Amino acid sequence: RSFRNTLPFYILHFKINIATYMLSYLNPSLFISALRITLNPSQKYQRIKGFGGAMTDAAAMNILSLSSGAQDQLLRQYFSPDGIEYRFVRVPMASCDFSTRLYTYADTPEDYDLQNFTLAEEDIHMKIPLLQRAQALSAQPLNLFASAWSAPAWLKTNGALIGKGSLKGKPGGKEHKTWAQYYIRFLEEYGKYNLSFWGLTSGNEPTAGEMTNYSFQALGFTPETQRDWIALDLGPGLHSSSFPQTRLMILDDNRLLLPHWAKVVLSDVQAARYVHGIGFHWYLNNIAPPGITLTTTHHLYPEYFLFATEACAGWSPLDRGVRLGSWDRAENYAHDIIEDLNDFVTGWTDWNLALNQDGGPNWVKNFVDSPIIVDSSKDVFYKQPTFYSMAHFSKFLWEGSQRVGVSFSQHTSLEISAYIRSDASAVLIILNRSEEEVQFEVWDQTLGFLPGSAPPHSILTLLWSRR
Repeated sequence: RSFRNTLPFYILHFKINIATYMLSYLNPSLFISALRITLNPSQKYQRIKGFGGAMTDAAAMNILSLSSGAQDQLLRQYFSPDGIEYRFVRVPMASCDFSTRLYTYADTPEDYDLQNFTLAEEDIHMKIPLLQRAQALSAQPLNLFASAWSAPAWLKTNGALIGKGSLKGKPGGKEHKTWAQYYIRFLEEYGKYNLSFWGLTSGNEPTAGEMTNYSFQALGFTPETQRDWIALDLGPGLHSSSFPQTRLMILDDNRLLLPHWAKVVLSDVQAARYVHGIGFHWYLNNIAPPGITLTTTHHLYPEYFLFATEACAGWSPLDRGVRLGSWDRAENYAHDIIEDLNDFVTGWTDWNLALNQDGGPNWVKNFVDSPIIVDSSKDVFYKQPTFYSMAHFSKFLWEGSQRVGVSFSQHTSLEISAYIRSDASAVLIILNRSEEEVQFEVWDQTLGFLPGSAPPHSILTLLWSRR
């Protein structure tokens, strides 16, 4: 099959006419199929915040390696009404593994007042201009959120950006207060370019910095030290700054750490008052069932939103790097997103917006895959199956869409999530990872029956007006 045919982007927009209403009500047997899917809009769950990806140094470099016209086309694919309308962009604070060098914004030793704090060339000439262009293409304000990988080496116990190391001193001390002010200075500097941030995370993968010989940038926290740093330093610092409304997400690490991490941080009233949500990554999800991690956390702390802050394909040593045209990876994305959303998650963020054909650049050669792969030698980019998988969610689940109940007449292999949007439309996203076509009918009490079919290995979005 052609490459295009491996991307079954099935968007079914139903307009039901009076004849169909009458037939379905007068003689439902005409529409009987093996599986009946019943929409239960009276069962209301979480509201959706949105979907997006990360503007890493590597992503920015790859986008800018294209001609001006191709750059514009790539950004349109993600952010414009003609594209899949991402609403969220994660922005690393200084370098991460998807950089070509190691740096922070305050590499001058003993600069506790951050007098020498300065954004990098990667920010000023790459990420910031691209974020401004993305915002100009978007019909709505983009929601940016920032994550830091490492504090400056001179603030850390190991004196290096990589490896096992945490902040010197104790929460409430000068090192911890300087690190909190570093976040605020970042927000101030980006604000000079008319870029404001919807949120922050408390730091990327804090458990990585607790691992001996960790290979790239990390800053170690335990849940207890993160709790105390937020309570004594970061929380009060943000509250008294010009950015008190910036949403703070804790954890920003694998969900297998839940609910324990949330319990430690959020059971402390001084820390919890500054926290808005819980960010998590998708790695090792196969050993972290969503029910005992996500749903349990939601029921313990329903006032704090759950948000998936990082995911990518090609990270596993058993299946490493870029795989052009991989439908398996598209299915994995859709499966994980549906699973998360059905367990009270409010949004889902992919990792690098664009990578090269090697899955980089990455200074430590931690190559992975991306929904868009750039070939600068030919001035082209490829939209991967994962791009279209993301589209089923980002394009149709508007901010404020509410997940509602859905029930089945019998056991099914289909994976399904249902929503009511602000325009009173219903959205049903269906993933069929099986080898068999599945016939079904959707029952919506306001309309009647909607007959449909899910081909083998397909993702479908059903969208219909309930008015």
